[in-house]
Amino acid sequence: MSQREGSLEDSQDDSPISFLPHLEAKIRQTHNLARLLTKYSEQLLEEYVQQQGDPFGLPGFSPPRISLAGLSGPAPSHAGLPLSERLRLDAAALGALPALLDAVRRHQAELNPRAPRLLRSLEDAARQARALGAALETVLAALGAAARGPGSEPAATTPLSTANGAPGVFSAKLLGLHVCGLYGEWVSRTEGDLSQLVPGGVA
Repeated sequence: MSQREGSLEDSQDDSPISFLPHLEAKIRQTHNLARLLTKYSEQLLEEYVQQQGDPFGLPGFSPPRISLAGLSGPAPSHAGLPLSERLRLDAAALGALPALLDAVRRHQAELNPRAPRLLRSLEDAARQARALGAALETVLAALGAAARGPGSEPAATTPLSTANGAPGVFSAKLLGLHVCGLYGEWVSRTEGDLSQLVPGGVA
């Protein structure tokens, strides 16, 4: 017997879908987790900036644009994609984030060994991104819209770098800032996308 009453693959728009009670509860739980992590990600970014010194904490500092191997932010066209495809992209990003956050933590352990709170926050963020990604994969599978292919999380030893190779001190701090920003962008995007599945239209 089918475990779902509605399928994202069968829906041609974002109109409400009727879910079985246990699936509705899982969607709400996952959405609440995404909402909580959105708040945590803001705190993480603020804490990260505070520990990097100048020029990161200076008013008006505008970090240069960088391209991170393995992950980018949500594309401007993301909002126009079908909901099932948006959720797949969310899941893929959440799958890539834990290894990147772990790499940032390792860099910060060398650069800021006397910032245990930041190191703990980065460790928590990696764990929480992994948990949210797993919960989202469960929702997608129940809706018949499972992410395609194997899990996208890189190996835990994957170095954090750009196309220019291993970073120096400033570049390592800049890459860490970028990863923390991406973490916030993707958990916030996941929250927004999941809100369209929550009965009652939670925004």
